[in-house]
Amino acid sequence: MMVYQFLSGADWRNIWVVGDLHGCYSLLNSKLAAVGFDKEADLLISVGDLTDRGKENVDCLSLIGEPWFRAIRGNHEEMMLDALVNHRDAGLWRMNGGEWFFTLDDAEKIRVRTLLPQVAALPLIIEVDTLTDRYVICHADYPAEHYQRDKRIDEERVVWSRERIASSQRGQRKTISGADTFIFGHTPVAVPQRFANQYYIDTGAVFSGVLTLMPIQESGRQK
Repeated sequence: MMVYQFLSGADWRNIWVVGDLHGCYSLLNSKLAAVGFDKEADLLISVGDLTDRGKENVDCLSLIGEPWFRAIRGNHEEMMLDALVNHRDAGLWRMNGGEWFFTLDDAEKIRVRTLLPQVAALPLIIEVDTLTDRYVICHADYPAEHYQRDKRIDEERVVWSRERIASSQRGQRKTISGADTFIFGHTPVAVPQRFANQYYIDTGAVFSGVLTLMPIQESGRQK
């Protein structure tokens, strides 16, 4: 499994980061149309949790094969891999929205299984150096006080931890050094939240119908 992935903003015109999709494929397409997303020139980065709880899970999972799309591994990808690849008890996944897979017809199950190697290869952390800033994107947290690419960190906390946002909500806000901005999903918030140099953009699309797209580079590369 890749832990860190580096992207150069110079390769794209506009770059957006999108909150947890959870099977909301049609909603995503509406949001992309609204911002004039150009699949030939722009990039969309997902904070993870592509599937579960929503209805368009196979379509959302298939995004990982698109050249204009990147994603990090969320806890729902972890649960999927545990159930379907590592052959552990699927009960946790099913309780947390994974039941959709078991109701698919055989052809759709095969389609999902063909994507599992790509899911397993998703990085835990994406670093993007745009024309002006360095962004670090993780699902739940970057569990250190200083960011450094390829630094060894607690991988489970990257995917699952809510300690930092809980502390921030209690007023104990700390900047993470080593990058300008950190972007997380995982913990649903009514509207995007900022604490120090950290943004939380999971606005609970599958429940609220509100999907957040956060621009991190606008009109960079010329077409």
